[in-house]
Amino acid sequence: MSVGKSLRRRGLRGDHLHVASLGAIVLCVALWIRAKTVDQDERGNAERRALFVGLWPPTLWLMGDTLRESE
Repeated sequence: MSVGKSLRRRGLRGDHLHVASLGAIVLCVALWIRAKTVDQDERGNAERRALFVGLWPPTLWLMGDTLRESE
């Protein structure tokens, strides 16, 4: 079973994943801004967290495109 079929079965549409992708961008920016406010000892960890979340949007967007094409 493909990922697209599994997501469609659960009721997700391409628009849902596109919104999640945009939300991940907002979350990444918020985490990056927060990383600038923590002390130096925790800053590296906070920046890595922001970068990790920043990797999600392209994946979510492409999954949304795949679901939209199959609708």
